[in-house]
Amino acid sequence: MQKTSPGKDVFQLFAEKVRDNKQLESRWAVLQETRVEYFRGKDFVAFLANHPEIKEVLGPDKDLEVEDIVNILLRKNLLVRCDRVVKTVRPGKKKLSSWPAHLEIFQEQVFSENDAFFAWTFMKRRTLWQTILSFLWPLVALAMCLFPVYPYQCKLVVLYSCAGALLFIVTLLLSLAKMISPVSPKSGSPINPVLWGPTASQTHSCWPFPNITQ
Repeated sequence: MQKTSPGKDVFQLFAEKVRDNKQLESRWAVLQETRVEYFRGKDFVAFLANHPEIKEVLGPDKDLEVEDIVNILLRKNLLVRCDRVVKTVRPGKKKLSSWPAHLEIFQEQVFSENDAFFAWTFMKRRTLWQTILSFLWPLVALAMCLFPVYPYQCKLVVLYSCAGALLFIVTLLLSLAKMISPVSPKSGSPINPVLWGPTASQTHSCWPFPNITQ
């Protein structure tokens, strides 16, 4: 049995878990001058059908139907049902956009699978790496600004490190440019021979850098 955080609503936990899952296709749009992340009703139905384990966090409510779950999320203001602002086909287009860029709040806040959009109303929690980077970036910027007052030896270390990295990249690019890349018999795409030796039976390139010269 999966444990939930004490004092935290299970539907809040469910909403956070669903939003963090990349399997649910979503887009960003503008809703009342605010950028929101939203998904389609039909995609949510397919998502829960393919990932029923997500509902385990709901505990005794895990057997609820998709419609009931979404309606509860709507009542708890974790979701808001939206509608497209542009409801007519634009000139030169054959149909309405599957993912409209501008949304408005729909009058009836109930679940629907057909041409219905639902936007998350809560702030997405940041990952550990995002939190760490948010503290590191100001320190990096401060260190770069203070470079003129670094001791002479520190300046030399930074200079030689940057020069060495630049020389390494230039050497790799020149080596790539001079090599004759064979062509894969299956895909017809060039195969990089530098790192291809151990995986010669495969048909994809193992080159770790962009093929700028191709």
